[in-house]
Amino acid sequence: MKRDWGTFKLADRIAEKIKKGESINYVFSYQASGIPLFSPQYKAGFDMGCKMGKDIYPMECSAIAPVQNDPNQQVSQIEAKLATGEIDCIGIEPVSSDAMTAITNKLMDQGIPVFTAGVTSRGHEFTNFTQIPDKEGHTAAETVLKWIKDNNKSDIKVFAVSGGDPTQFWAQGRMKGFEDGIKAAIPDAKFVTSASNGLNTSYEPGKTFDVFRSFLTANPDVQFIENVDIGAEHADRAIESLGLTGKVFTIGWNSSKGQLDAIEKGIQVAQLDQRWPDQAAFGAPACAQFLKNGVILPNTQTLKAVMKDGVEQARKELDTTMSLK
Repeated sequence: MKRDWGTFKLADRIAEKIKKGESINYVFSYQASGIPLFSPQYKAGFDMGCKMGKDIYPMECSAIAPVQNDPNQQVSQIEAKLATGEIDCIGIEPVSSDAMTAITNKLMDQGIPVFTAGVTSRGHEFTNFTQIPDKEGHTAAETVLKWIKDNNKSDIKVFAVSGGDPTQFWAQGRMKGFEDGIKAAIPDAKFVTSASNGLNTSYEPGKTFDVFRSFLTANPDVQFIENVDIGAEHADRAIESLGLTGKVFTIGWNSSKGQLDAIEKGIQVAQLDQRWPDQAAFGAPACAQFLKNGVILPNTQTLKAVMKDGVEQARKELDTTMSLK
């Protein structure tokens, strides 16, 4: 198969399996198994994806991940499976845009199909099933601007951006797209933090809460906070604890009960659901379609803005996802 980077040739051993209709070994490697909110939803998505893949072509599924983000360990886990011939097709969720490039290209060079998800990647994978960070940031801005107009909040002028790791490519895109979108509509908007100095909250709930509380205390003029990953609910808690409800508002990514509660309370404007389970589910059916039918599934990821009128449905979807085994 011709690609813009060269030619992919399926490994002979895998081709023989397909000719005989034998089951393939599908492996899913994701960032971490021990991150609150993220890891359970990714694991549930993997389980759903495995069922979808098996409906297309016989496969044995396995998921591997470090407990916490550790790209070197993630690569080592993949290498161990590769060395024992246990990978016929693989889905990878990288920690960063370049963390899995070398191993992705190595697998593809050996004739093993690779599909990535969740993070924008620069490898030779067939499909990178994820969001476009700058577009996500603009979507966040559009959502907030509409909310400002609909709720007569034109006095909101002072913003801040934050994230668990603001240096990441996806975080930078979400922050910059948000700032650009806001400033295009509100020329005199002030950003206390921006993509160049985004507030670093970590991914730990307790620490994130403390960082937001300290930040708001030190910056009493801030009226709106964008959090680009899983920390918005802790900003919401900090706002409540400081008696700033109705004075400071937020928008955040991904789905959690804490964020949905804050949306109902009027603290958080929206949660931007990038659909973690869908990302984790993509690899198995993508592998099955490619190996059985020669079809490369495209990147059809969409970002869903959940506001107050969508909270009830979002709760049902989250409960369903988290209850899957």
